This record gives sequence, structure tokens and C-alpha cells, in this order.
Amino acid sequence: MAVSWAARTHPGLRRAKNEDRFCAVPERGLFVVADGMGGHAGGDVASELAVVEIERVVRATAALGQHDTWPMPFDSSLGRDGNILRAAFVGANQSILDDADASEELSGMATTAVAVLLAGLQATIAHVGDSRAYLLREERLTRLTGDHSWVEEQMRAGLLTAEAAREHPWRNIVTRALSGAGDLEVDVSQIELQPADRLLLCSDGLTTMLTDDDVGRIIDDATDLQRGCDDLVDRANAAGGSDNITTLLLAME
Repeated sequence: MAVSWAARTHPGLRRAKNEDRFCAVPERGLFVVADGMGGHAGGDVASELAVVEIERVVRATAALGQHDTWPMPFDSSLGRDGNILRAAFVGANQSILDDADASEELSGMATTAVAVLLAGLQATIAHVGDSRAYLLREERLTRLTGDHSWVEEQMRAGLLTAEAAREHPWRNIVTRALSGAGDLEVDVSQIELQPADRLLLCSDGLTTMLTDDDVGRIIDDATDLQRGCDDLVDRANAAGGSDNITTLLLAME
């Protein structure tokens, strides 16, 4: 199945620099968004390291079979592409640790990340943190990832409503990130795609400004993918633009 894509990244209206990064490797079916964590030294370095290492590992493992030598133990429950993305995220985590250990200025740097790896009609999604993946199918938007954040955990426990979470002062606190810490846990899932599906990868600079209903309407109304990315960013900035914003849209054809 052919895939077309578009992306836009913007610093937002309140940040001095853009710490978001993305990469697209359509010939490999790889698409990534990473959000360097605000307030941490080297957030932009961490997000750049993440996308570079994820791409490197995915390219390096392209020809590996299940019984070949893998960068880490093969988990049969994840499938081939799930193992590739998990290894790529673990490699990115190690790259961040190595650079942080080599420079005091980068100590404490971290990033969230979300990635999709396409193989025909199958999409494998991996994420750490609160960068998200969505599916738009037949005018309905479905979130494919669950945030690793304090407010999301409170919502899942029934202690916080979605409305309260959007305004909570701790809404930007993540509970999991690529930070160089050991025993990284990567959430991996798979979905079967259909023709005309659209996938969105984005940083939380979009989703803290717009509701899922807003996001779904904007994508569905967009006449093309680049217009959709632009409209999402413009609407998030119009709502306050409190953080860096990155949108990456894919269309199945």
C-alpha cells in the first residue's frame, strides 16, 4: 500500500527555541516525532539523538529475520517490527545516556518519542512519554497511544476528569521518557490499516491546545496532508501556542 506524508514543526508562541524533532523514511515505512522535554538541559539534543538513533537501528535491522542475531533478546509477543522499534528506542535511550555522561551541560536531558513502522497493511506503533499517535478512519479519530504522564495516570484511576486534566498545573509532567535511565519500558502495539486511513503523530504542544474532537475535524476537513499539518499548528497557536508543536500526517492510498 502506498503512503503519502507531510509534516510541520513550529516553536509555538512562548518558547525561545524548538526542541521537537521528526524524521520520515518513507522507503522504510518509518515515521518519528520526538519532543525534547522543556526545562531540561539539552532537550533539543535529546530529541535529535532519539530520531537519529531510531532511524539508524531501523535501517540496520531491515534485513534481519526472527532467528538472526538481534540487538537485544527477541520478544516473540511483539512481532518482528515491534522488536525493531523496541530495540531502536532502547538504542536511543543509550545514546542519550552516553552524551549526557560525556557533558555536564547535557546532564538531565530527556525526550518523549512516538514512532510508526509500516509494513503493507500493518502499522506497528511504539511510544514513550506523551507524544501521541492517532488514527482517522471514516471521519472518526481514535487515539492509539496512552500518555505516560501524571494526569493520565490520575484519569485512568478515576481521580481526575479529562476537563480538569487539561488545566491541571502538573499536566506536563511525564512519568516515562528517553532519559538514559535503565530498564526502559516501551509501549508497542499493532493495528491493521485500511485504504483511506490517516495516521497522525504529534507532540503534546498540539494536544494541550486542542481537543481530540478539534484534531479530528481539522484532519478530516483538510484538502491535503500539508494543509492538515499547517491547520493543526495554526489552530494550536491561535489557542495559545504554549509549547513547541509538531504534526506528521500519513495517508494510506
